[in-house]
Amino acid sequence: MHKVAEEFKLETNYINGEWVKADSGETFDVDNPATGEIIGTVPMCGEAETKRAVEAAHEAFKTFRKTSVKDRANMLRKLRDLIIKNQEALAQLLVAEQGKPIAEARGEVSFSASYVMWFAEEARRVYGETIPSPWPERRMMVTKEPVGVVGAITPWNFPSSMLARKIAPAVATGCTIVCKPAEATPYSGIVWGKMCELAGIPAGVVNILTGDPIEIGKELTGNPLVKKITFTGSTRVGKILMSQSIPTVKKISMEMGGNAPFIVFDDADIDAAIQGAMASKYRNSGQTCVCTNRLYVQAGIHDEFVKKFAKASADMKVGLANDEGVLQGPLINEAAVKKTEEFVADAVAKGGKIETGGKRHALGHGFFEPTVISGATLEMDFSKDETFAPIAPVYKFKTEEEAIHMANDTEFGLACYFYTKDLGRTFRVMEGLEYGLVGVNEGVITAVEAPFGGFKQSGVGKEGGHQGIQDYLEEKYVCIGGLGV
Repeated sequence: MHKVAEEFKLETNYINGEWVKADSGETFDVDNPATGEIIGTVPMCGEAETKRAVEAAHEAFKTFRKTSVKDRANMLRKLRDLIIKNQEALAQLLVAEQGKPIAEARGEVSFSASYVMWFAEEARRVYGETIPSPWPERRMMVTKEPVGVVGAITPWNFPSSMLARKIAPAVATGCTIVCKPAEATPYSGIVWGKMCELAGIPAGVVNILTGDPIEIGKELTGNPLVKKITFTGSTRVGKILMSQSIPTVKKISMEMGGNAPFIVFDDADIDAAIQGAMASKYRNSGQTCVCTNRLYVQAGIHDEFVKKFAKASADMKVGLANDEGVLQGPLINEAAVKKTEEFVADAVAKGGKIETGGKRHALGHGFFEPTVISGATLEMDFSKDETFAPIAPVYKFKTEEEAIHMANDTEFGLACYFYTKDLGRTFRVMEGLEYGLVGVNEGVITAVEAPFGGFKQSGVGKEGGHQGIQDYLEEKYVCIGGLGV
């Protein structure tokens, strides 16, 4: 394990300002997906530990909600500085347990710091309202207050930046939070506890625990002291958490699955579109909710695009994260590799043609070749399911209307992309696509300044932008009478 494990006490959990083990003493192993090596163990916590963390957060909320916005913003600035100071160690930690290339890992850590700084600034802009009163002797206003204890569940694909999106707005508004990072990447979650401790964030405000996802999830959703659940992960799990939150009527924000289309029209700059498709498709080995899943290319340029895209994919360097020039690392585990093989086999059985890749990489373990499949059809499994793999199916279309219909033909509605030089088409397609994020002539569009969230079954609520802080607030209407004006 990287030296950062010793420095940040990563073998324990952070609850109520203390570093603790599971009550049972049980642990679970964490491995490196690139090598299969066991890199350490973390606590296997469950219902009891989660309940204590929630109670600690509830107690801390009583005082933390009264802290000044200036003090909370300063805490977040210190947290941001600590992240930047330890960027390389945190990036290497991501490499060890997640496998992404070092340049991408450094970028994620930097992105995490940017989210923290953004919400440090947004904390000072949580404004209320004064409403013109219909009664001369009354005054009306709207104030905003922190929602309370937040339960946060985060994924393995961006284990640092997804916690930044949840911890930072919680602290900014005066909420407290209990976080459960993914089992595959717990170290990048636990380290947030140490960073928050070093930043001077009071005990109980931020709690991090690892362990049984079912027990922890049930306690967070079922405990009436938790007022909000924020989740990033699959639509299947998000629906379970939503249903479990109904009895206690919690606020929820859910960033769930995607099946992003990438449309290239005849009038597009083909080379720019290929560059955008490479960035959007193969980022984190295709393991992001906004990665391109389906490429729709208009008939006039289809063959040229497929040829160039397949070559670019074949030329991309796959390897260990710290090797020079590596752009793609491993998939997260063996189950992910097998699922990728199933997608490829299904496509070939239904008439798809493998233009490049299509099998496990010679490096073994979690590595899979970047794969381009032409002749894709709507009957193939990846047309409906989120792939989370370096598979790029290419579909041919004829008309603009057909492309929009095919792109929208999914239960998901998170991100989409299209390339065109036609200004009128830009607005027609942008308005026709049923997605929360739209990239026009760009393949990577996420920014801390912009809201992030989807339509349909891709989620509820927004993260990032000025919208991202609102889900951590309650609005209170106040009517003051008897003023005798």
